[in-house]
Amino acid sequence: MPPIPIKPGVYRFYAHIVGPPALITAREHALDHGLPVNTDRPLYPPILQEWTVRPAEPIPGSPYVITLANDFDEDATTNPGLVVTEQKLWANNVNRDQLTKWTFAPAIGGLQIIDEKDQLALRAGHFGQQIELVAPNKADFHQVWTLDFLRPIGE
Repeated sequence: MPPIPIKPGVYRFYAHIVGPPALITAREHALDHGLPVNTDRPLYPPILQEWTVRPAEPIPGSPYVITLANDFDEDATTNPGLVVTEQKLWANNVNRDQLTKWTFAPAIGGLQIIDEKDQLALRAGHFGQQIELVAPNKADFHQVWTLDFLRPIGE
């Protein structure tokens, strides 16, 4: 099935796991490869839980890059964004061309977030665990996400 186009903007990503609402969250303290990205309760204010989704290239059908919204800079050259290292998800302040590129695929009850090569999907194992990347499996509800559009970029 072809990827689903996503409207560029600021989003929250909800994991479909058992328990309280879980959002993709960058932790406050950097480790080996940047800020570990896991699931956490909604935080108020939503520091490190709002993400900007925008096309990686200005062409139709381009995969997307995902960066932290509260650190958004119009030139978007070095915003902390999602990168994959050692099969885990990190937020790191790297050049935009070094960010992992993502596509969105339909899944039962939501979306799968898959790398541009269609080899790895985000998986939230349990509340508080660092997000892992595994082979896409539409039957695994831990790989299903809901995207909550909050606002256009720059508002």
